[in-house]
Amino acid sequence: MSHSDGTDTSGTDDPTSDRSSDPDGQSSSSQPTTVYNLTDQCTVDDIEIGRRYRARVNGVVEYGVFVDLSGSLSGLVHESNLIGSYDVGDQFVVELVDIRENGDLSFAETQLSEYRTESVRPGTEATAGTVSDLVSERVYLDGQIVQIKQTGGPTIFQLRTADGVVPCAAFEEAGVRAFPEASLDDLVQVTGEVQTRNGTPQVEVTGISVLDEDRQGEVRERLGVSNGDFVDPADVDPLVRWDAFEKLRDDLEGVARQLRETILSGRPIRIRHHADGDGLCAGVPIQYALEQFIEETWVDPEAPQRLLKRLPSKAPFYELEDVTRDLNFALENRDRHGQKLPLFLMLDNGSTEEDTPAYRNLSHYDVPILVVDHHHPDEEAVAGLVDSHVNPYLYGEDYRITTGMMSVEIGRMIAPEISEDIRHVPAVAGLADRSEGEAMADYLELAREAGYEKTRLREVGEALDYATHWLNYSAGREFVNDVLNVNCEDRERHEAIVDLLSERAERDVTRQLETAMQHVTHEKLENGADLYQIDVERHAKRFTYPAPGKTTGKIHDKKVQKTAGPTITIGFGPDFAVLRSDGVRLDIPQMVTELTEEIEGGGVSGGGHLVVGSIKFVSGMRTEVIDALLEKMSRAEIDESLGSSIVDPEEI
Repeated sequence: MSHSDGTDTSGTDDPTSDRSSDPDGQSSSSQPTTVYNLTDQCTVDDIEIGRRYRARVNGVVEYGVFVDLSGSLSGLVHESNLIGSYDVGDQFVVELVDIRENGDLSFAETQLSEYRTESVRPGTEATAGTVSDLVSERVYLDGQIVQIKQTGGPTIFQLRTADGVVPCAAFEEAGVRAFPEASLDDLVQVTGEVQTRNGTPQVEVTGISVLDEDRQGEVRERLGVSNGDFVDPADVDPLVRWDAFEKLRDDLEGVARQLRETILSGRPIRIRHHADGDGLCAGVPIQYALEQFIEETWVDPEAPQRLLKRLPSKAPFYELEDVTRDLNFALENRDRHGQKLPLFLMLDNGSTEEDTPAYRNLSHYDVPILVVDHHHPDEEAVAGLVDSHVNPYLYGEDYRITTGMMSVEIGRMIAPEISEDIRHVPAVAGLADRSEGEAMADYLELAREAGYEKTRLREVGEALDYATHWLNYSAGREFVNDVLNVNCEDRERHEAIVDLLSERAERDVTRQLETAMQHVTHEKLENGADLYQIDVERHAKRFTYPAPGKTTGKIHDKKVQKTAGPTITIGFGPDFAVLRSDGVRLDIPQMVTELTEEIEGGGVSGGGHLVVGSIKFVSGMRTEVIDALLEKMSRAEIDESLGSSIVDPEEI
């Protein structure tokens, strides 16, 4: 039997306040008599002979009244033990006189002028943090139902308590929903016995009762206060001090807070990131951090698999093909497994107008969207469609702050204990996206302390690209973790995998360029920039590594080394063009906007950064689009301090 805290307030009971069975209305001690108020799930194990209880009349007969102490405890007050007269629904105080062998309870009315009330709950109070210590004991848990899953046997309720989430199994009959009156997000009291299943504690449920309004307020407050430590992000110092980065820090903390709250609320998270080096350096650390947080707060060891999914995206924006697949999967999980619809976390994509059709599709459902990206944003187009949007351009900064750098800090705010495991990742992200930010030297030094020289970091980036290409945009969680050395148990294995993949990547790039370089054309633009062009559809091998975007990037790198001046490279196919530049301010997002307006029927779309990006168009208008694009490039501003930002332009 458990008593609630904070119930030592003295008072009187209206039905009995002016009647007393002893001269001063108190027990023999100087303290007022205690009257116990049982919650609905209390049983005979929670009562004792000689104690006083608050009772409610449920029936009146000639020889007395029947009263309820809880939802499962009833008994008789014989007329010889009654002082007053009562109707159904009246309340008064009784003393438990006898518990008979057949289980019948006998009571006598008692009247007190003054007493204190104390709530009694069945068994021992349990939470996520204590349930493993209470195996084989009767317990009760106050909390919120955050997931309901109907299996072929029991119904599994996931209950959010003050310090985490506890699995509770209730059995009506095989495949039948138990306690249908309890719904998702209800505040309830669960009673039962703690048992273990496959070595994991869970509550075998004997009762679930939805709390009344007063108790709901109390439990909601307890959950809010207690969960504050779990919801609020960890107060960690940034890996490096960077004034440009500090502008984003408060909003990054907001993302971390919302992700932690989402996990505690039982809502799944779908991490959508661009399938390139920076995208992987963003998605993998956050997935790792959230896995650690789930293990800390959920008793169920299978929770990480149910709550998290990392999904690479081929395009640098959220395509309708992807959102349709994601939404269908989410709706099936809701209907079949009782899951809430997920929160979508967009990393290294999600900031442009091209994302908005997918967002509008999601807007018809209860689906929060968070965006952390460093591509040039279409702020007005995205505003109102996402719940949070963190992008360095929105703070007067630019692509030099990569998404991987931001995501590593978010991961550390979610699970600070992973900091040592991921401190090399921002340097990989920066090199993959050719960041020229002031903090790159500090990130490289952090990586060196972790055993990574700059050359090795580049090889890790190449290995990531190579692995992602052959994974065909599946997540490849364990393998990618080994390549990036995040949550990797064997450093030697990581080193061997990087050696193999980076060597194979270099071999395949060399083979591709041996053929492609012979078909690159050159001309001087009016602004003095060197322009190189190649039809990658006709003069590069298809369906192999490197893809057209990376092939264009590698050709560009070769030409920049040769010309050492303002340089633009275009790799084009029937309906696309991949753009790279050094020392030329192209402003590709603006060019795309202008081409869309100027070329009727061109179907122009695309985007990227100021000096790198990709454009799509209808194949029949390729000549018109490319000619107009070259004209804009010839008028672009020369800025030799501006290097290219991406090793691998958005792959086509």
